[in-house]
Amino acid sequence: MRYCLLPLVMFSIFAVAACGPSRPATPLETFKIYINAVKAKDTDSMKVLLSKGTVTMHEQEAKAQGVTVDEIIKRETLFTEGQKTVEFRNEKIDGAKATLEVKNSYGSWEKVPFVREDGDWRIDKQGVMDLMLKQNEQDNRQLDDLINSGNTAMPTPNY
Repeated sequence: MRYCLLPLVMFSIFAVAACGPSRPATPLETFKIYINAVKAKDTDSMKVLLSKGTVTMHEQEAKAQGVTVDEIIKRETLFTEGQKTVEFRNEKIDGAKATLEVKNSYGSWEKVPFVREDGDWRIDKQGVMDLMLKQNEQDNRQLDDLINSGNTAMPTPNY
């Protein structure tokens, strides 16, 4: 009797586990799901894979442009629609933040930031904007310092 009950219990456990929602365990898995959502033009799935900050940023863009958030999300993907393959490398996880290098349509590697929200990895386009703004502010301070010092040589950008 005990031997008949054990397979039934094991089957029940596996069945319940299989029915639960599948969550991407890594930034790479999140990105692969995002690629499939972009190719399928599945805006709802794309939106779920974006960080809260990114969705808020897209909402502000949509309002300023007089379009829907879905239009912004479809338009601002991490690769071009005509790009046949998407290459990626160097997934790096550091606590609740991560990056993945993705080859753009020009053949250059770009870092895509991720953030862990509500237990899931989300693409953090807002993080890219924050980094760009921070770098721009740093470059402007260097330029101001250069101008104020009377030096006329242009600084080399830190790209």
